[in-house]
Amino acid sequence: MLAVAAARSDVVSVWLSEEPGSYDAQLMSARVAVERALRAHRQQHVHAWEFEAKARRESLLAANRAPYDPLPWVCLVTLAQIDTRQVRSEHRIVPAEPMLPHGPWSLLYEVNQRDPYNREAYHRVLQFLLDVERPGGASLAAVFDFARWVASQRPVGSPLLLLPAYAQIEQRRRSRAEPLWRQQWAQDSTLGYTLSAFYEWFRKIPAELCSVADLSCLAYALWAGSQYLEAAEVFAAMGPYAAREPWVSVHEGVTSPDPGEALLLRARAESFSYARSHGQRAGPHP
Repeated sequence: MLAVAAARSDVVSVWLSEEPGSYDAQLMSARVAVERALRAHRQQHVHAWEFEAKARRESLLAANRAPYDPLPWVCLVTLAQIDTRQVRSEHRIVPAEPMLPHGPWSLLYEVNQRDPYNREAYHRVLQFLLDVERPGGASLAAVFDFARWVASQRPVGSPLLLLPAYAQIEQRRRSRAEPLWRQQWAQDSTLGYTLSAFYEWFRKIPAELCSVADLSCLAYALWAGSQYLEAAEVFAAMGPYAAREPWVSVHEGVTSPDPGEALLLRARAESFSYARSHGQRAGPHP
C-alpha cells in the first residue's frame, strides 16, 4: 500500500538521493517502480516496457544486495503480470505439479525459500494466471487449479487457504451473472475449502492479525454458503471495518446507490440475526 501511494510522488526518489546507502530506500524504490510499471501496463502506455525494464533492474539490484529478503522476488513475481504473452523464459517455467500451467514458478520458489506461503506472492501469481493470454476459459481453469493446489497443501494459519474463494469471486467478476451462482458456495466441493479457511486460518490466529480484505472474503464465502454462525463470527471480528471487495463484484443486482454496500449490510444483518436465534454450533470441524 505504501508503494501505491508513493508511486504518485517523488518522495522515494528524494529519500534515495538523501540516503543512497539505505537498503530500505532502495527496496521502496523498486516497489514504486513495479507499481508504476503495472500502472503503465494497465493504461497501455506506449513506454510500458521501459517502465517494466526499470522495475526489473531495481528489483534484481535489491535481490543481489539482500539475498535473504523475499520482497525483491515478490517484485519480480509481480512483474510477470505484465508479460501476458509469456515472452520471458522465467514466466513459462514447467511446473513440478502437472495440473498447473507454465508460469513464473522459479520466481515463486525463490520467494518460498525466504518466506513460505507469502500472501502477496501467491496472489500475484493468481493475477498472472488471470491476465495471461489463453484461449476461452483456460485462464479461469488455471486459476481454480492453482488455488485448489495451494489449499490442498493445507498451510495452517495462512490466509492462502482462501485462494479457492478468491478464484470463485474472479469467476463471477469476469463472467456473466448466473441466477444460481450463489448456490455454488453451498456445494460440498466449494464449502469444504471455505470451512477449511475458517477453521485452519481464522480460528488459528488472532483476529487483529487478519487483513480486512481476507476477513471480508471469508465472511462473504460463509454467508453465501449458508454458514451463518461462522459468518457472524467473522463479521464480529471485523468490527466497524469493511472492504469493498468482494461485495461490489458479487452483488445480485440490488437497486441502490451502492449495491455492494447494500449486500454487505444484508449479509451482516442476516448472519447476526441467525446467530442470535441459534447460538453457537457445537462439534468439530466436519
